[in-house]
Amino acid sequence: MIRSSLLVALGVAVLQAQPADLVLRNGKIVTMESSVPEVQALAARGGKIVAVGTNQQMLAYIGSSTKVIDLSGRLAIPGFIEGHGHFTGLGASKMSLNLRDVKNWDQIVAMVAAAAREAKPGTWIIGRGWHQAKWDPPPSPNVQGFPLHDALSKVSPNNPVWLTHASGHAGFANAEAMRLAGVDKNTPNPSGGEILKDAQGNPTGLFNEQAQGLIGRALTSYREHLPLAELAAEARQQVDLAARECLSKGITTFQDAGSPLPTVDLLKSLAEEHKLGLRLWVMLRTSNAILAPNLRKYYTIGAADDHFTVRAIKRMMDGALGSRGAWMLEPYSDLPPGTPNRSGLATQDPADIRKTAELAIANGYQLCVHAIGDRANREVLNIYEAVFKEHPDKKALRWRIEHAQHIDPADIPRFAELGVIASMQGIHCTSDAPFVILRLGPKRAEEGAYVWQSLMRSGALVTNGTDTPVEDVDPIACFYASVSRKLKDGSVFFPEQRMSREEALRSYTVNNAYSAFEESSKGSLAPGKLADVTVLSKDILTIPEDEIPKAQVDYTIVGGKVMYQRAP
Repeated sequence: MIRSSLLVALGVAVLQAQPADLVLRNGKIVTMESSVPEVQALAARGGKIVAVGTNQQMLAYIGSSTKVIDLSGRLAIPGFIEGHGHFTGLGASKMSLNLRDVKNWDQIVAMVAAAAREAKPGTWIIGRGWHQAKWDPPPSPNVQGFPLHDALSKVSPNNPVWLTHASGHAGFANAEAMRLAGVDKNTPNPSGGEILKDAQGNPTGLFNEQAQGLIGRALTSYREHLPLAELAAEARQQVDLAARECLSKGITTFQDAGSPLPTVDLLKSLAEEHKLGLRLWVMLRTSNAILAPNLRKYYTIGAADDHFTVRAIKRMMDGALGSRGAWMLEPYSDLPPGTPNRSGLATQDPADIRKTAELAIANGYQLCVHAIGDRANREVLNIYEAVFKEHPDKKALRWRIEHAQHIDPADIPRFAELGVIASMQGIHCTSDAPFVILRLGPKRAEEGAYVWQSLMRSGALVTNGTDTPVEDVDPIACFYASVSRKLKDGSVFFPEQRMSREEALRSYTVNNAYSAFEESSKGSLAPGKLADVTVLSKDILTIPEDEIPKAQVDYTIVGGKVMYQRAP
């Protein structure tokens, strides 16, 4: 640290200024401000930036109690903003079986067997993260690439098991979970969902989209009998685990893609108790019947010292590509004729989403609708266009389509024309690419899959994130995916759509701030803005591309306070 006494001893003439709480010096500080794109040093006081400039200029802000960090040439950037994730879902994933890296179905069965040996009879075994398209070898036997429940049920006869797909749009149950849910060969598919069955009509264990609710209700019934104190402690632990994980990955603001009102109440209370550590921007996710009387009550901007905001609503138009729930204009290429739902499905009634749009525009909320398939994206754009035409006095609404992964070429220009934000996730591209061409065929994949450059060239705003816990919340991995589109085998998925490094950084900072109406306080480093800064071990803007994943977060600073520091 440098103290004012040292400055006197060095004979440095310094103009007097009110001391800062924090000074970063001797670094490459990329501000994302066009007027002053790069500086050496930065000073923060009272949670906000008070000055940026040279090392010499910042000397005036160093007092006896100022914390000074010598960046030693390291890169400092505006704090990463996670543009679309599931905050408590991230925490919950840390408290269950992590299936993200499993290589085949046999490994999952072994993990559940181990958990069942330790679990009390009747206790639910929960896991998340598996993806059948990434297994080698594929399960045998299988239906549409998904395994049958028999092996899983054999190792867990006394415990219900529920394993959520990596996408969150499907889940796999064992026999005991299906028994508790009352599911058998006579159970019909619910609206917007599918119970996958074998040739004899028996449930395989796979529940797609809204069919997950059948198992979910059985799980909810079990949890209703747990002590309230246990449930409350679990919820707080989820928040704590999520916050710690985000801060360790350089995230200073997290845009939560949909939580029910009780969860929103918990998050707000923890923010007011100063127990979050990072900032949350939250979408409400519940039925229109619950939304209507509560929207004005829950509208919140910058509560708890700018740590908590609620100003958006989340709805779901379709499912995910991996589970073939994404709603497409044409059938999937890898399903034979006669297969049910060959083009995916609408998981919620578009007419109901239209009603949500009316609620949103009447109450000043942004509307954020999940749409992955090209049919789903078109339906959402149609709803937005109709509502905007009916309310010509409402301008710059910044409504969003969450994911916007597969878009028909005719619909790409409509994002810019309507002012709709494409809230996308770079890491999904490289994660999903191995099966995208199988699902869609090469022509549809090239023209409409993760078309970041096509959208940006048309004038649309593209943002970035991870959809955690679908993917690791790590922004560096997502940044690398955005600029490289490189797969594990070294191939590049339609390289003409790659972002430049500046575009990728903007998508994680300035653009995400704009997409939340927070560009006046976040997304760049300038006097008057919040002092949210991420310091990296490597300069991801200049190092060789393949070295980007090796970069680590050295400091995460929120409101001028060091909330994470990597151990030496």
